[in-house]
Amino acid sequence: QGANCIHSPPPILAPIIFDHFQILRAIGKGSFGKVCIVQKRDTKKMYAMKYMNKQKCIERDEVRNVFRELQIMQGLEHPFLVNLWYSFQDEEDMFMVVDLLLGGDLRYHLQQNVHFTEGDVKLYICELALALEYLQRYHIIHRDIKPDNILLDEHGHVHITDFNIATVVKGAEKASSMAGTKPYMAPEVFQVYVDGGPGYSYPVDWWSLGVTAYELLRGWRPYEIHSATPIDEILNMFKVERVHYSSMWCKGMVTLLKKLLTKDPASRLSSLGDIQSSPYLADMNWDAVLEKALTPGFVPNKGRLNCDPTFELEEMILESKPLHKKKKRLAKNRSKDGSKDSCPLNGHLQQCLETVRKEFIVFNREKLRKQQGQGGQLLDMEGRAGSQAQGKLQDGCNNNILAHACSRGCSS
Repeated sequence: QGANCIHSPPPILAPIIFDHFQILRAIGKGSFGKVCIVQKRDTKKMYAMKYMNKQKCIERDEVRNVFRELQIMQGLEHPFLVNLWYSFQDEEDMFMVVDLLLGGDLRYHLQQNVHFTEGDVKLYICELALALEYLQRYHIIHRDIKPDNILLDEHGHVHITDFNIATVVKGAEKASSMAGTKPYMAPEVFQVYVDGGPGYSYPVDWWSLGVTAYELLRGWRPYEIHSATPIDEILNMFKVERVHYSSMWCKGMVTLLKKLLTKDPASRLSSLGDIQSSPYLADMNWDAVLEKALTPGFVPNKGRLNCDPTFELEEMILESKPLHKKKKRLAKNRSKDGSKDSCPLNGHLQQCLETVRKEFIVFNREKLRKQQGQGGQLLDMEGRAGSQAQGKLQDGCNNNILAHACSRGCSS
């Protein structure tokens, strides 16, 4: 702690490293790592930092997902996304520093039995529609829209997170791999798996939006699908079951949900234009939505952290390599490496770690903005998100960074 007090702020354009942040507390676990609240020492700005252990990622074959998420997020910036600010690495971990959103995710609030009104959900649909339209403009299908991946800021506005199974499609190209979370996946994704089908595209995210909106209003989903439900059973459900809409909901909301939950993607409501032409949303001021000028009905509790407190305990007690002891640990490892007692990792794992080190994409949005001499959107985003990400991230060949290095299973 004493060392923290006399720490002089690093020069702003120096490469970003772990030491530039003060760790405040652990707040969660993502699919590929842990998350904590941090403060950048020089600017005093607060962020969320996601960190992923390299060795674990290699052993679980998750590196390409991390790289895919990084590549996609570097080219994006939008008011209703969780935006990436910095990415960097050290010997042990890969780090992503993103917008800090302390309002909790919508799954947490559903579990807390929050009653979302039609007005709440109407605004969420509009904000998420703007985000989906933006992703579509950059050829991105998110593929995992669900309450767990929608975070609230302190005012109650929604932000989409978790791009690790997102994919980039060019032109009329379709995606064809089975990806997503079963209860939120559109019929055409299952169909591709069963018979090869014609593939799927952006409408899958709008189906997931429909399922999410229904669940927020009702407290349960339109179809009784779980992660263990067999695919043939799910497809049969879509064929024979009729979704029940509450008689308490206004006709406009029911019509909108029905259009989002249309089984045929060609007839499904699946663009911002479609949403805006819905009579239910005819009175919506879309500029005000984009500027976050409309006040959400549900505002998360400011007095407490809207997440499960056990994460903090796990990090302090159960974690074998806790973040707050990283500096000492790395210094110890470096001195060991220079001595004869160092215990080498197996050659293959070492090779994989070296590949990750070389291929990791470092990013600094703050530096980028300074270079561009402006504080708004990133310049030339079509080029960044388009050519850079598309070239490497077409569906089915998603950035096989370790395809050669890690053709065998990799474990220490």
